[in-house]
Amino acid sequence: MSPKRKSTQERTPQKVLAMIMAGGKGERLMPLTEQRSKPSVPFAGNYRIADFVLSNFINSGIQAMYVLVQYRSQSLIEHLRRAWRFSGPNRQAFITVVPPQMKGRGKWYEGTADAVYQNINLIRDFAPGLVAVFGADHIYRMDLRQMIQFHLDQQSEVTVAALPVPIQAAKGFGIIEANSDHQIVGFEEKPAEPKPMPGNPEMSYSSMGNYIFNAETLVQILEKDASKAGTHDFGRDIIPSLIKSHRVLAYDFMDNAIPGIHPYEEWGYWRDVGTMEAYWQANMDVLGETPIFNLRNVNWPITTDVLSDPVASMVRSQMNDAMVGQGSLVIDSTINRSIIGRNVHIGEGCTIEESIILDGTVIGPKSHLKRCIIDRFNVIDAGTIMGGDKSRTGKRPSGKLGLTTLSRGQSYGGRAITSSSSNT
Repeated sequence: MSPKRKSTQERTPQKVLAMIMAGGKGERLMPLTEQRSKPSVPFAGNYRIADFVLSNFINSGIQAMYVLVQYRSQSLIEHLRRAWRFSGPNRQAFITVVPPQMKGRGKWYEGTADAVYQNINLIRDFAPGLVAVFGADHIYRMDLRQMIQFHLDQQSEVTVAALPVPIQAAKGFGIIEANSDHQIVGFEEKPAEPKPMPGNPEMSYSSMGNYIFNAETLVQILEKDASKAGTHDFGRDIIPSLIKSHRVLAYDFMDNAIPGIHPYEEWGYWRDVGTMEAYWQANMDVLGETPIFNLRNVNWPITTDVLSDPVASMVRSQMNDAMVGQGSLVIDSTINRSIIGRNVHIGEGCTIEESIILDGTVIGPKSHLKRCIIDRFNVIDAGTIMGGDKSRTGKRPSGKLGLTTLSRGQSYGGRAITSSSSNT
């Protein structure tokens, strides 16, 4: 357990190291993850999903990051190389991609904890006071300094970021049971009867899968976990095993304040875009005059790749609650509540509604797309009707939202634009 309380200055570690978990398959996001991992999936026209966690760390003043990749990683590696370049001799500021090193058991990463364990030498070499283990596949803003300060003030050994969710919807999450002092006393994956938050019977604490560890504690528990069989997962194995022997606390994400947030935005916005429906809805959340998640926050910017393409061009066209990326050309068409990526060409007489069109797509004249998700570098033939009830493509809308998804290279009536793997 923790020693007696020390002064803030004495308790503040000299260094914080980030271990970013970016190796997920993202199987529920197929076909967008056929050629890329989930953190590399494009979002809101300009970004990749991984840009959000990396921006949160940079904006929080934490510049030492290892990004642990595994499945279909080339697209993310190329994006990080272009968009997240750190230069100079400062060894305390870096973003380094770490593929599986086949250490320990000599296998691929078997779980989130095993991924960190296989790279435990990186923690020892950097010698941080704290290690932040965060996922790379969520859309949100978070000031990590506030979570770290909570960790220090409360003399925590492990702190878990917790998101309050309505108790009737909590059955699908990993639920934290905490007492009035924030200490975690129970953890249950997808419980039939979720435990309420302290003092709020209408809400439950859901684990966000983001953790702050005292570095010494993390190294010890990873070595212990590696010595026995199991799934080697932080949420499934590590956290439940620690709550009886260590001081493990829940940090309420709703207490995290981000500068520049407008009154019309959703406080504590966080989305796991793990399904096509959730991905589509999160993209729709950034649209309009008063979006519930505003990307135009200059006080907490989301960083991504900067291209030299010209600004978008709208020729005799109408656009309502939509975004159009750099280099795109829209001719005599109507775009309603949609996101158009970079270098997209939309021919004359098209109507695009509630759709997400990713980079490099060419849409032929007089096409009508409704609630469609079109992956990068596709060609849609003239006169195509896709999505909604009048689709002529033979591809039926699926899911509760009636979405139609076109994977990369799966063109209708036209040809796929070929490109190197670096453009996936």
